[in-house]
Amino acid sequence: MTQRFDSPASPRRRRLMSALPAAALLGVTGTLLISTAVAATPAASEKTDPHVDLSKVRLRVATYKGGDATLLKTAGLADTPYTIDWSEFQSGNAMVEAMNGGSLDIASGSEIPPIFARLQNAQVRVIAVYKDDVNNQVVLVPNGSTIRSIADLKGKRVGYLRATTTHYYLLRMLEEAGLSFNDIQATSLAPRDGFAAFNAGSLDAWAIYGYNVPLAISQAGARVLKNANGYLSGNYLYYGHPSVLADPQRRAASADLLVRLQRACTWFGQHQDVYAKVLSAELRVPEEAIRSLYRNQSQARRVTGITAADIASEQQVADTFARAAVIDRHVDVAPLWTDTFNAALAHGA
Repeated sequence: MTQRFDSPASPRRRRLMSALPAAALLGVTGTLLISTAVAATPAASEKTDPHVDLSKVRLRVATYKGGDATLLKTAGLADTPYTIDWSEFQSGNAMVEAMNGGSLDIASGSEIPPIFARLQNAQVRVIAVYKDDVNNQVVLVPNGSTIRSIADLKGKRVGYLRATTTHYYLLRMLEEAGLSFNDIQATSLAPRDGFAAFNAGSLDAWAIYGYNVPLAISQAGARVLKNANGYLSGNYLYYGHPSVLADPQRRAASADLLVRLQRACTWFGQHQDVYAKVLSAELRVPEEAIRSLYRNQSQARRVTGITAADIASEQQVADTFARAAVIDRHVDVAPLWTDTFNAALAHGA
């Protein structure tokens, strides 16, 4: 098996990425792709067939730095009978754009990128759910800040990242406090730029996630104003290209990969200290910063098949964005979802 890492960055992708948050402005109809609540395929109930020859199959799979590729390798589950061409991305939005362009088979991200994909009638399906932590998604304020509540953000400079989980939970927190994005000085910043702006004192608050949280607390004395528990579902999604679902061999390989990721999550739950050490070296983040996130997880990591509740969760996100005019129309997300791999994941659990 050979594995390849790259970071696609074509001019076309960069142009589309910059336009993605405004995807709702495109002239795309809202016609349903299929009529059922869950997009089923002829193989919706199949389990992985151990007799299928996968030796000539190649799967093009997206990973984050320190993500699925690293997890499978560290857990001893990377020796697949098929070839994986790994490509490293920094966001689920970029993965969805690449998948729609035909250069990815499997990817992952939050509930949000598929909503914009639906607006564009993109070639993307939701194939599994990755349950994970939401306590690492927070609104931070600087050391010594007089801000004590979300209501205190009125008129303040607040960093976030558009069309991501930070956009969604900040929007919901503001709504709850009787405010909107129009009541704050909102600035969309990539995590690295947000960290620099926060440290420089250019932001009064910063909605952010992941390892930036303990780093900002330890290095800049930041304080957590509010975390996203109760605002985010904890559902992160695996995406698949429809052509993979239609191809028996690639479908079987994809089922095997999802089950391996499911088992890797079980391994992670039992070896967090080991994995923290590996990630520390790969990400160049202090090991203690990683361990601090693991100690504060809102739920255990696991990969599951899809349920009606999962679809309803994403629908709530889409409805919130529509209500706030982040997108310009109602989006029915159900046609994006497929239960193709539910049986394999139920069997592998």
